[in-house]
Amino acid sequence: MRNKRIATIGDAMVVFNPSKTGPLRFVPSFERAVGGAELNFAIGVTRLDMEAKWISCIGDDEFGKLIYNFARGEGIDVSHVLRTPHIPTSIYFKEIREDGAGKSFYYRNPSPLLELTEDCIDESVLDDVDLLHISGVYLAVCKHNIQVALKLIALAQAKNIPISFDPNLRLKLWTIEDARAVYEKVYPSINLLLTGQDEFELLFEGRTVKDVQESYKIDEIIVKKGEQGATVYTTTEQHDREAFSIRAIDTVGAGDAFDAAYVYSYLNGYDIPERLRLANGAGALVAMIKGDNEGLPSLQELRQFIGDEKLIER
Repeated sequence: MRNKRIATIGDAMVVFNPSKTGPLRFVPSFERAVGGAELNFAIGVTRLDMEAKWISCIGDDEFGKLIYNFARGEGIDVSHVLRTPHIPTSIYFKEIREDGAGKSFYYRNPSPLLELTEDCIDESVLDDVDLLHISGVYLAVCKHNIQVALKLIALAQAKNIPISFDPNLRLKLWTIEDARAVYEKVYPSINLLLTGQDEFELLFEGRTVKDVQESYKIDEIIVKKGEQGATVYTTTEQHDREAFSIRAIDTVGAGDAFDAAYVYSYLNGYDIPERLRLANGAGALVAMIKGDNEGLPSLQELRQFIGDEKLIER
């Protein structure tokens, strides 16, 4: 039996991680890395022994080559990654506080994604794909991305491919009103909604999960609550799972790790309590290491962390 295969579309950036915590203006140096919500998700998927196809456009420059080679080295299918000489690869700088939370400062306007148009998407892009994952970050970066994503969603529906969606709300990129209006076009098509608790409250303004689920016919709404764990709502059940107790170093990328592990266990037929256990474990592992995707675990590392396998150190 072949490994499960997902497709995702979105940006990638060169990340500059600070050498110390605190306000960015007091940071003397940075370490270069690679990140971006959709790429992080794709990396998380491949490390869990699935296959990932990443659809994107990056600059045809040194940073673009770094991202392309990095993604390919992680085993990601980059056959649908375009490179443009007209727009430089996006970058961003991270500011990290002592508790692991922080801020992000983006330099991505214009984005290379401007050159990834609807004409670049054909039916073959979803051949042999078991799930399409869409992130709200992609929808926010460029206005025309919305139509590209809707075309992909229509192709997935025509092929009966399930769709997962993480709102990944970025209010530095657009307003909450704009986000709500665009997401309204996405919700009726998705099977899994993977959202943070704060995001859900901002997006739905007091509506209950049950109301949202019934309105858009979403099979599962998964609410990520950070150190409080996570909850899955199906049309008939609610499942809660507490978080693993850790000391967070850098929480950026933890949500992407959660998504990757949840999708992995969903596609491989695990029951919901087990999906939550794996997803919470993946998110915790990423939060304990500085960097967007450096902590994304292999399946063995994840099993060892949650206690399914014994770790032999010597």
